[in-house]
Amino acid sequence: MSDTANPYQSPETVAAPLKPLVDQGTLTETMLTYLKNASPWLRFLGILGFIGTGFTVLWGISFLALGSIMGQVWSSIPGIDTFSEISGDLGAFSGVLIGLIIIGAAALIFFPSYFIYSFGTKIRSYLREGRERDLEIAFRNNKSFWKFVGILYIIYLAIIPVAIVIAVIAAAASAIS
Repeated sequence: MSDTANPYQSPETVAAPLKPLVDQGTLTETMLTYLKNASPWLRFLGILGFIGTGFTVLWGISFLALGSIMGQVWSSIPGIDTFSEISGDLGAFSGVLIGLIIIGAAALIFFPSYFIYSFGTKIRSYLREGRERDLEIAFRNNKSFWKFVGILYIIYLAIIPVAIVIAVIAAAASAIS
């Protein structure tokens, strides 16, 4: 029995990993042209993301500041007399909650914008100065951008079934009553 091979053993490979193109110094002119043409667009999209983050933060702060006004509006709505003692607090809480959600969304806008802007900036720095470290950092930022976007999509795809179940339950509850 000891002379036979184990059929359950993992296969072994003899292939050696290839060295990256940068170590061999084989970035072609076409590759460099594509990087050069992409850099301004990456920086532009990053700057637009920063501007969007700023406007989103201002929007969230306005909801935080207007929370007390929302409390007054909620307490003046006819038909909420049964909740009159808490309607003002509920309105203020909803304003604060919406404001915090909006500021959280601003953080979700900031990080991809930062990664994409840094990617474009480091590509430009590499093309100007030729330091391979700048190219490494550029591609690290590119990886971080796509990883962040991928995680957001996973979260989004996980929320969809939950939202569908909640919608079906809410529709069934409203049909019953």
